[in-house]
Amino acid sequence: MLQSYSGATRLYPIIGDPIAQVKSPAGLTRVFERRGRNWLVVPLQLRPDDVGEGIKMLSRAGNVDGLIATVPHKFALASHCATLSERAQFLGAANVARRNPDGSWHGDMLDGEGFADAIGRAGCRIAGARALLVGAGGAGSAIALALLDRGAATLAVCDLDGGRRDVLLGKLAAHGGRVGVGADPSDMDLVVNATPMGMSAGDPLPVDVSRLAATTFVGDVITVPEITPLLAAAQARGCRTQTGVGMFESNIGLMADFFERGEPR
Repeated sequence: MLQSYSGATRLYPIIGDPIAQVKSPAGLTRVFERRGRNWLVVPLQLRPDDVGEGIKMLSRAGNVDGLIATVPHKFALASHCATLSERAQFLGAANVARRNPDGSWHGDMLDGEGFADAIGRAGCRIAGARALLVGAGGAGSAIALALLDRGAATLAVCDLDGGRRDVLLGKLAAHGGRVGVGADPSDMDLVVNATPMGMSAGDPLPVDVSRLAATTFVGDVITVPEITPLLAAAQARGCRTQTGVGMFESNIGLMADFFERGEPR
């Protein structure tokens, strides 16, 4: 991975808080290497109060050709992009940005597509599904849009931040989705955890797992631990599951494609 690392290496920082759990630095750098690119993903921990100045600083670096955002900086990254994809503009969030010809940023939001691709490969049928989404942040918003775009019949959303939840529901309703507030996983075909609940020991479960039917598919966005308490409980009840690692593996290919479509400065 570091055989070609030099002053000519192009940099792709990933910003987050926390950052220790992310797998993108090694995983995406390996994909770049397989594609013959001397590009390196570098993790940077930026507090929410510092992220604006951090993005401005990285924007001035002549060897930084792309940015990646993880929790909680996806809305902040979108706000620093001069142009956005249609879905990123709709959501107001971006997890990747590449340089425009004038040096400004063009952002996109790939989390939803990565998650939907992953659960589809794991056997989840999205079309016609009744879905429950826990978490209306950047990743959750993107997953919500992707599920509706792929034909989910209904989508219930819950979030500890009621205002953020209602903003997302308003956007999705205007998009034509059959959406509402909900937290009960019973009678759901698909349950998604798009929150950090499960990353730390002692975190509460995002849903009442005693109400999960064995026919429900359960997905999680968390990568460390790979088998979260939610997924362990769902598997014990006979549910099929998809880990955050599966979403990550789908995402890195989408990210590499996105960055290759932009010409480095």
